[in-house]
Amino acid sequence: MTGNFKMMAKTLYGFEHILAKELRNLGAGHVEEGVRNVTFEGDTGFMYKANLCLRTALKVYKPIKTFQVFNEKDLYRHIHDIDWPSIFDVEKTFALDSITTTEVFDNSMFVSLKAKDAIVDKFRAVVRERPNVKTQDPDIRINIHIYKNTCTVSLDSSGNSLHQRGYRILTNIAPINEVLAAGLLLKSGWDGQTDFLDPMCGSGTFLVEAAMIACNIPVNINRESYAFMHWKDYDAELHQKIVDASLKKVREFHHKIIGYDKAPSAVRKTQENVDHANLSDYIDVERKDFFRTEKPVEGKLHMVFNPPYGERLPIEMEEFYARIGDTLKQNYPGTEAWLITSNLEALKHVGLKTSKKIKAFNGKLEARLVKYDIYEGSKKDKNQDGNP
Repeated sequence: MTGNFKMMAKTLYGFEHILAKELRNLGAGHVEEGVRNVTFEGDTGFMYKANLCLRTALKVYKPIKTFQVFNEKDLYRHIHDIDWPSIFDVEKTFALDSITTTEVFDNSMFVSLKAKDAIVDKFRAVVRERPNVKTQDPDIRINIHIYKNTCTVSLDSSGNSLHQRGYRILTNIAPINEVLAAGLLLKSGWDGQTDFLDPMCGSGTFLVEAAMIACNIPVNINRESYAFMHWKDYDAELHQKIVDASLKKVREFHHKIIGYDKAPSAVRKTQENVDHANLSDYIDVERKDFFRTEKPVEGKLHMVFNPPYGERLPIEMEEFYARIGDTLKQNYPGTEAWLITSNLEALKHVGLKTSKKIKAFNGKLEARLVKYDIYEGSKKDKNQDGNP
């Protein structure tokens, strides 16, 4: 096992603080928040653990060289100087991802092509063969980031984005990203200490992520591969030790996680995803129209859901959101209700006062995560007023 080295985890806008907290809880050193990223230090085993356990990370990068670049010759020379044959075998496929914010290069594709030439030439010089480039699903992913005159070359240890957990085999029209779902749940304060409901569960992403948080299950336990498995220094035995140690920290959950959806197809997809995640013991899925339901449990209820925005699902927004507010107010006393929406105009028609409003992005759509506190006695008071 090697000593500590610097790494960077990429995340979504607004999740930097949550990711930093996750990293500290896992045992990372020198944690520093950036913009859509968090840098930290750890050893090889920690890199494996970060990929396995981080709920709000999209990628984990391992920087291998930083240098000053003023022209394409500098770029080629410095990348060619890296001992690439010691990092991966010539039989492995690779791909480059370049991000440039510099006057030196106005085209990130040119940077990738120049870097590719340097890597291929290095292999030819050392082993007399060259590895092949593969843009889709390569074995090795290399990230090049140039800001002004500083270039950082990093190995992408994750491969496919870490939101691809491996449990979601079926989706609906507008599925929510798994990292986004986990981050929103953590922002809502979900910790598994109460019952949970997603009344418009779609394909069940909130339900699965909520169960994994509640039980402290490593979030990528269902994932089969990472890019670091193709590195020459991959330690399969160490990786398995990390997996085993993480699974020993799984805890029991003594409440209910419930999902509703009025569409039979959504209920079926959710159930299959829940089964695939091996979480059917913790999650109940029912075909129900939220607007015809009442609170299914006694005591406090934590609710998080992603109602239609009107972007892809044609509905009468004002009436729909007004019914959300009415249903919460009349039928869900003792509930902490959170919803995310990008339809800020429709949000005004909920008719309830928000106790929190947090900016977020669902894909490219600017959205709000809002909280409504529905107090015990609301339903009784409503009926005493003579309203249904």
